[in-house]
Formats: sequence, C-alpha cells, structure tokens
Amino acid sequence: MEIGEMADLALGEGRAYVLGDKQIAVFRMTDGTLRATSAVCPHKGGPLADGQFDLGTIVCPLHQYAFGFADGACTTAGIGTIEVYRAEDRDGRIVVWV
Repeated sequence: MEIGEMADLALGEGRAYVLGDKQIAVFRMTDGTLRATSAVCPHKGGPLADGQFDLGTIVCPLHQYAFGFADGACTTAGIGTIEVYRAEDRDGRIVVWV
C-alpha cells in the first residue's frame, strides 16, 4: 500500500502513518533504505517512530527497549514483539506491505 512520498521522510527519520486500523512506523535509514514496524511499543504504548534507530534495531523512547527490524523481537525477555513489515521506495513513493 502506498502511504506517502519519500521526499517527506528525511534520511535518519522515523514517521508514524495510519493505515486503516493499524499504526505503522516507517524509518528511512541513513543509507536510504526503508524499514517499517508497528508504531506502538507493546510495553507501555510508546511511540516507536520517535525512537532512535540504526540498521538493525529501533529503541522505544519511553523505556529504551530495543526491537529488531528483522523479526520484531525485543532484546529484553518478557516485553513481547512488534510487527515488522516490508517497505520500499517505489518511484519516490513509500510502499508498505501490511
């Protein structure tokens, strides 16, 4: 599903989008690639799009729990996982498979 323009998402930025009944966080890596996850942390509902991230993980800004972009698993036991979605730049448009 197309959700926005690549030009609206700067390198190194995360942004939340609403797709139907889902909140999706999309992250533009410093190498230009995209990652997408659920936008809400399973711990206390923190806004993941506002967290710090690198090529491998996103860190919730509320309590610093880290989640892997590969599988959505938290690096801390007992916190849970987040949904991970395929995302790509298609002719300047952000496309996410939900």
